[in-house]
Amino acid sequence: MSRQITLNQTVETVPARRLRIESEPLPANIAALLDEAVASAGEKTLWNFFESEEQISYREAQRHVHGLARSLSAIGIRKGTHVAVMLPNVAAFPLTWLAIGTIGAVMVPVNVGYQPRELAYVLKDSEAEYVVVDHTCLALLEGCIEKDALPLASDRIVVHGGTAGRHHDWHALARPAAGEFVPPEPVGLDDLLNIQYTSGTTGFPKGCMLTQRYWLTAGKVNACRDGRRFERILASTPFYYMDPQWLLLMTVFQRATLFVAARQSTSRFVQWLRAFEIQFCLFPFLVFKQPPAPDDALTHLVRGNVYGVPKDVHARIEERFDFCAREAFGMTELGSAMFMPIEATDMVGSGSCGVPSPFRECEIVDPAGRQVPVGEVGELRVRGPGILVGYYNRPEASAAALRDGWFHTGDLFRQDKRGYFYIVGRQKDMIRRSSENIAAREVESVLNGIPAVMESAAVPVPDETRGEEVKAYIVLKNADAPKDEIISEIVATCQAQLARFKVPRYFSFREVLPKTPSLKVAKQSLLVSAREATEPTYDRVAGCWLGSTQEAAR
Repeated sequence: MSRQITLNQTVETVPARRLRIESEPLPANIAALLDEAVASAGEKTLWNFFESEEQISYREAQRHVHGLARSLSAIGIRKGTHVAVMLPNVAAFPLTWLAIGTIGAVMVPVNVGYQPRELAYVLKDSEAEYVVVDHTCLALLEGCIEKDALPLASDRIVVHGGTAGRHHDWHALARPAAGEFVPPEPVGLDDLLNIQYTSGTTGFPKGCMLTQRYWLTAGKVNACRDGRRFERILASTPFYYMDPQWLLLMTVFQRATLFVAARQSTSRFVQWLRAFEIQFCLFPFLVFKQPPAPDDALTHLVRGNVYGVPKDVHARIEERFDFCAREAFGMTELGSAMFMPIEATDMVGSGSCGVPSPFRECEIVDPAGRQVPVGEVGELRVRGPGILVGYYNRPEASAAALRDGWFHTGDLFRQDKRGYFYIVGRQKDMIRRSSENIAAREVESVLNGIPAVMESAAVPVPDETRGEEVKAYIVLKNADAPKDEIISEIVATCQAQLARFKVPRYFSFREVLPKTPSLKVAKQSLLVSAREATEPTYDRVAGCWLGSTQEAAR
């Protein structure tokens, strides 16, 4: 890689940066952060929704936020009011979020892809009192209100786009203000800003109660932890997920410009990075799976965060795209928990998530809560200012996760002698084969590193002799590839890179894997399929296809 950053090129060490970041006070709230940015970069472009050509300067955004906050306050939204926001990636989303935060109200982001059952669940569980909804989702919302008798009168619904009818018109409410909006009640760092729902891979999602401190900490840490200037930042996933929200605040801390895509696209991702000379992004592993091109080098990209990439692929990403690809680890409940310093070139391909982020302490403990020795596996627990307050209306789940001031992640980690952390897997995503524990993540990492494989998921299936066996669900880059040849390659790779007991016995191919609303693999669905055993499955031990003829499986 031609632009590697070495330790002797940096003026400030990683520990020194951490101390500086933690010693500097946060803004009083997110409205104050925007005010500070306007004072120093008022005419600069804050965001560019480039596919819809919606651009706005810091100063214009502030005026719209104050105008919308005044209008929302006039229709009854107060500090602490729960406001569901069901919008696609349009500029109205961040404007609405900032206005809600300026009032001191609480946003409940809602996935626009929800079905009626999912929408009704989130609205009920969050006790949403108002809804800001895109016109394309209005019929779905009204159907849920009628069917589930939700207490949402027409004057508590704000419609973006289309015809508002008997509801409030978002565009009318969002007219820029001539003066500053002052909230009736003061808004502080420890006031709630979001009830952010987790994906719920094994059941209904839980609402994480996240404060203004949480979001400002996340924005500041990501903006400052590398000691680098990022002028152009990309957000490629929907704003109802947490990443674009902290990316926006990171942008404001940097006085930068956020480029926002309408939706994620692995085939166009590199084009976006090049067209807008992006300097920071979250780099999806599936982009690496796209066919190489002569002009793949991304000379403007300073850092791209990658998550869970196979160790042998990490360096290949850097070599092909010519940027610093660095691991990180975070959760909805924690924000940024760990990051790999941009200087740590020797850790590329190590599989490590890095070191604790500013404002975060990390420990690895056994079931009794005792720290495990270096190199041993245990559960990761994290503490620090600005983590979640708890799960909304879930006192038992909150008490189970938050113990003695620590958040217990349910993730299995180990730490090396230099202090770097490595994720091993999920406590609840383990396969118990005979007396051995197998982390599904480890198996998936090997499978995902195979060039022919687009993505994979490993799950347990019952076995009379060993208790459980490993089954792998695989999506191929070329769905028409001959399965017998591919199986041979996959099995050989697994046998070369995994201990014998970890190599999957069963393999099934799918065109797509089932996903949760936040695009994580819905393993509960795969577990059901694996137990029902109704699809063509290759048995490695028997050396044949089960559930159909071999010809049908090809």
